[in-house]
Amino acid sequence: MKLFTKLTLFITLSKLAIVLLFVSLLPFLVDRIAYQYNDYYLREQKKKVLDVIRRNGIQEYLQGEETYGSYTMLKEEYISLEPAGPTVQRDTIATSRRLVEGDTLTYRVLSHTFDYQQKRYILEVGKKTATISQYNKPLQRVALSVLIGLIILTVLADLIYTRLLLRPLSTIIKTKLINPRFPFRDPLPPVKTSTTDFRYLDDMLIGLMGKIKAAFEKEREFTANASHELMTPVGILQNKMENLLIDEELDEVQEKKIMGMMKTLNRLKKIVHSLLLISRIENDQFPKTDTFSLQALVEEVMEELEHRLQEKQLRFAMEVPADVMLSGFNHDLVFQLVYNLLNNAIRYNRPEGEIFVSWQPHQLMIRDTGTGIPPEELDTIFNRFKKVERTENEGYGLGLSIAATIAQYHDIRIAVSSEVGTGTTFTLIWPYALKAEQSDR
Repeated sequence: MKLFTKLTLFITLSKLAIVLLFVSLLPFLVDRIAYQYNDYYLREQKKKVLDVIRRNGIQEYLQGEETYGSYTMLKEEYISLEPAGPTVQRDTIATSRRLVEGDTLTYRVLSHTFDYQQKRYILEVGKKTATISQYNKPLQRVALSVLIGLIILTVLADLIYTRLLLRPLSTIIKTKLINPRFPFRDPLPPVKTSTTDFRYLDDMLIGLMGKIKAAFEKEREFTANASHELMTPVGILQNKMENLLIDEELDEVQEKKIMGMMKTLNRLKKIVHSLLLISRIENDQFPKTDTFSLQALVEEVMEELEHRLQEKQLRFAMEVPADVMLSGFNHDLVFQLVYNLLNNAIRYNRPEGEIFVSWQPHQLMIRDTGTGIPPEELDTIFNRFKKVERTENEGYGLGLSIAATIAQYHDIRIAVSSEVGTGTTFTLIWPYALKAEQSDR
């Protein structure tokens, strides 16, 4: 999962958790706020009554009576004033019941004791609890709507900012890890970013890729130079041995020894030629401008390998449509690629076995009924100078290394599946961009 996707999920889920928590606490919070506001309202009403008493005297309310009581038309609020006992009580705000004109109602009541002209009175200011919570539901809906709107805005802002923040990282991945093709021939420009961590990562990748490129260039240069230098003494030795074989004074034992030396020298010569071919491919010395029929190419390869099929009495079958055309490839290199794979299919096949070549959209499959490849060797069969163990004295595995180099040069992917004792299937997966496709005719 991508980092941006993970951050998006985290942002969304965290905001959703906040909403759920807020929704669960909202009734309690609104109710608490409503009661706190009501208590504040009762205190303000108490102050107003005491201000009136200070200015106009307590008779403003009592009017010659011992007690005073007043309530609104709907009995939602009331004020009472009456003499108090000798005990001094502190101010209290509590929910209690009151009898008003025969009705028992529940009020939120503020009680306040005060002295006036050497007499003690108790003042009560009350508000019906039903009126306190009558706006709770609308307030909850408004608060929830505001919260959801703010959550949506913050999620969008977070996603936009996260995308902008991570854009340099996606650029680094695209330009340094996905798009570049080894050995990184194109220059690697630094990514523009103000984030120190991303700049450090980009600089480190550029430096690392530069070191890899330099090491690869040195290896490639060494391979090319060593191969060229080896060809001279190999050619000299071959001429000398051929001259020795012409000598009529050689006995049979000496002639066999020289013939053995010639075989070893020829094997060395093939290895040098293979290294030179790999070096030339890696140095882009082959044009990729040919257009040719894949069926005709496979037939050309089998013409050269026909004698080997007959030696092992192998059966060969091919299902490649004639209208599969390859464009933008090098014919000779693709020929060598298919040749090496078919040559291996013959070499490691069982007597009277089978080889089957088939085509699926963008895929050429070469299947044999040979000895198979052990699972532990599948990851290393394309390595250079990997010793082949499937048959005795079969030489060194440069054939598959050449095939892998040619495939990489043409952006062709090679997949291998094998079962020991049953056979092996090599699948060449052709790139879509290079039009390795079957026409719709």
